[in-house]
Amino acid sequence: MREKMKTLLLASTALVATAGFAAADVKISGYAEIGIIGGDAYTDSRTQYHTDIDVTFSMTGESDGGLAFGASIDLDEADDSAAGGSLAFGNTTQGGETYFLSYGSLRLDMGDTDSAYDAAMQEVALAGASIADDETTHAGYNGNSGMDGIHGGQIARVSYSASGLTVGVSAAVADSDAGNDNPALAIGAAYTADMGGTSVTVGGGYITQEDNADMLGISVKAAMAGGFSVGVNFSEMDYAAAGLENQTHMAIGVGYSMDALSIGLNYGVYNDHAGVDGDEDSGFGVAATYDLGGGLAAHFGYGNSTMENAGVETDSDSYSLGLSMSF
Repeated sequence: MREKMKTLLLASTALVATAGFAAADVKISGYAEIGIIGGDAYTDSRTQYHTDIDVTFSMTGESDGGLAFGASIDLDEADDSAAGGSLAFGNTTQGGETYFLSYGSLRLDMGDTDSAYDAAMQEVALAGASIADDETTHAGYNGNSGMDGIHGGQIARVSYSASGLTVGVSAAVADSDAGNDNPALAIGAAYTADMGGTSVTVGGGYITQEDNADMLGISVKAAMAGGFSVGVNFSEMDYAAAGLENQTHMAIGVGYSMDALSIGLNYGVYNDHAGVDGDEDSGFGVAATYDLGGGLAAHFGYGNSTMENAGVETDSDSYSLGLSMSF
């Protein structure tokens, strides 16, 4: 009788475990790149091989009361963030781990996620992509990440979305950083509207860390029915340290996507870069992607940078050509 009860108990446990897995959604996705890169932006400017592989685990579920939850980890980013090249999981430094809870229009994101400022601001790399990110790594590009890397990159963001409007607040809380342990606090809002077949998104935000800097930004992006898109953004950073000027940044980008082809071009410039009076960094980038179908795509990218430091101007460029594989 005891053995029979034991067998029934094991069967029931297995059934419950199976039901638990059925209620959740666990996915594995992969991405890989092969190709060539070069340019004097690299220490060795000779053309060289480029290979990269990325695996992401995503898990989602929903409670009986309708509370959605989930987590994901990007193993490529997690590996880069760990000392010694091994995976490191903890609650103070984020490297590719994200977590969320949502109920209706209200959502909480934590981990390696964007600040409310970054989430609201629109970028100007609008179409196409390169395997080496040439179009987003030139000296004039600003991805609006602002102070997202402060305190180990661990951010908590609460947002509310309704009728095309998303409003959010966020905080990056101090871990064991040396120096300024004040939190980085941000607020941001973005609104999307359809204007005669053109989708227009206006975004803006403010982020501050006491005794470090304040930053204010605004952006506009328009996506037209014919496959064309255009975007602009502007930001100003006010440093707290005496003797530093306000840094300003302006960028513009255009894109075109039709069928399998996507092409993008963007330009940006920093004035009084890093608060240094007269220093100007600028650059442009171009990227093209052709979808070959089945998860395979061809990519080209080029970036050019001009940096002025204490009256001395230096130029550099980078290029890449290759294939990406999505799984």
